[in-house]
Amino acid sequence: MIFFKVKESVLRVGPRKGQKAYSAVPKAPSKFSAAWLVERIVRETSLSEGDVRNVLITLKNITKEVVSLGGSLDLGDIFSFRTVINSKMETNEKDVCAESLKKPHIVVAWKEPVRKALKDIQVDVDNPARRKQKNLTPSPKEKENKEENGPVAG
Repeated sequence: MIFFKVKESVLRVGPRKGQKAYSAVPKAPSKFSAAWLVERIVRETSLSEGDVRNVLITLKNITKEVVSLGGSLDLGDIFSFRTVINSKMETNEKDVCAESLKKPHIVVAWKEPVRKALKDIQVDVDNPARRKQKNLTPSPKEKENKEENGPVAG
């Protein structure tokens, strides 16, 4: 489960510029290092730490090569990625040239096991303002119960 807290900030752009706004932010961001990844793979497989580091370095080099060639790479059940370079829309055919191309970027397509894991994430927002509001206004069920358990005429 991921726990969030409420954060206040001032909007800097748009029609509400200068106004206060509230959003939910993770209480403690989960950031896992490369060292953690290596340790985890070593613990769960028969590979040595050196083997795992070599595989990660090789994967980095292959990724750089695929990206520089403008290609795509499928990483099995995890994800696939492809290099994308979009073009600006020019008014004249003669104006289309290398300067018409936008900045290259990478599009990642997550595979089904990861998409399922994303759908299954549980979240909770710790919002003191909502907690106070719930305690002040009784729910409709509580009102019904109070009426049913009132004095009985005899």
